[in-house]
Amino acid sequence: MNLQQKFWRFFSSVRLAIFILCSLAVTSIIGTVIPQGQPAAFYVKQYGTKAAQFMQILDIPEMYSSWWFLALLGLLAVNLIVCSLDRFPLAWKIITQDNFAILPGKLLSMKQSLSWELHQKTASTVSFEQICKTLSAAGWRGETRDSNEGRTFFSQKGKWSRTGVYIVHISILVIFAGAVTGNVLGFKGSVILPELSTTDKIYLSGSNDTKELGFSVTCNSFGIEFYANGMPREYESSLTITEPGKQPYTQRIEVNKPLTHNGITFYQSSYQGFQDFIVTISDADKKNTKSFRTPFQKQLNWDNSGILFGIINAKAMGRRVVESKLWFKAGDAPAVIRWIGAGTPATITIGEKNYIVKVKQMYATGLQVSKDPGVWIVYLGCGLMILGLYIAFFMSHTRLWLVETISEKGEKKLILAGNTNKNKAAFDKKFAAVKDTIDAQLQMTNK
Repeated sequence: MNLQQKFWRFFSSVRLAIFILCSLAVTSIIGTVIPQGQPAAFYVKQYGTKAAQFMQILDIPEMYSSWWFLALLGLLAVNLIVCSLDRFPLAWKIITQDNFAILPGKLLSMKQSLSWELHQKTASTVSFEQICKTLSAAGWRGETRDSNEGRTFFSQKGKWSRTGVYIVHISILVIFAGAVTGNVLGFKGSVILPELSTTDKIYLSGSNDTKELGFSVTCNSFGIEFYANGMPREYESSLTITEPGKQPYTQRIEVNKPLTHNGITFYQSSYQGFQDFIVTISDADKKNTKSFRTPFQKQLNWDNSGILFGIINAKAMGRRVVESKLWFKAGDAPAVIRWIGAGTPATITIGEKNYIVKVKQMYATGLQVSKDPGVWIVYLGCGLMILGLYIAFFMSHTRLWLVETISEKGEKKLILAGNTNKNKAAFDKKFAAVKDTIDAQLQMTNK
């Protein structure tokens, strides 16, 4: 056996496939039990210095991108390719073979086979064609061909089911291709974006590098609701996408409801509270509205409108502000001081003018940002895997032969044979039903 044959035999081995799959299963358990992507100090604290050093050597904290885990996946890919190339030609030969070339003697040697000796009366009153029509009506549609051995009726179902396992192999390779495409052409990152702020870049995961988006993202507002005990219940952000040459648009996002633009997806992942406030003022007469980032205990003014305002005090519950004390002055009129609930509109009347003011604590929205051009390839691979598994487990290749032979003395004989590559118990019942059908037809003829 030369080197090439040894190579081929090794990589086409089922034992190798089992070893790789078991290794991936065990290492995946390790990667699930041991938290991934944590700082080195975390592993020292949790597992001790020596164990942490050992984990760093084996890249356990980043296991799924470690060289040895990727090597296992590459070895699995090679194994699948070689196994498929080694075994598929035989499956293709069975799919495309001439099933009429099988001799009657070989049919009789099959596990599921039997024969009938046709008496002269039976042979003259029931024809081979009639029996074939009966089988076709029973769901065994096929074709008939004459040969030196006699006449043969052949029917088969699910011949393409022999490709199921190879479709599964291809699906795994397609998923790998999608993952590689996403890793090479895509990126993952994050950004903390305060309300009323705009950015056109993000910070890439695992590094301090930034990534230009090609458009800008503005956080118009951030809303959060709390349980009675102060724990956050749900939160959402209002984002505006602005791209040169295109109409800006706004979309609200929340957990599990992301925004996608130009293939880049923004996920709501976290938030951060500030000591600043967002004050929104609406001039009821002029119908103007503007929001301001307002530092605590600092006076601001609304352009040339003569409106001055500021937050001079606040009430908090835990880390969230529930009520703010607003100082508000318009023109030469005396200033108005009022407590306003978080996010609750309040009407302030100064002279004959009405102003609607809303005050809330300022937040920054935490966004996970990713671009994965290989995701649709992965989806395609998953679809192929479902198809392949369905074919492999729920479909089978069944074949049925009915042969009429004539001896030198003119005696006719019927031979029925069949086989299947899977689910033999179910095929035994189907074969018995075919036998009963032919028996019934022959007995009716003999009466």
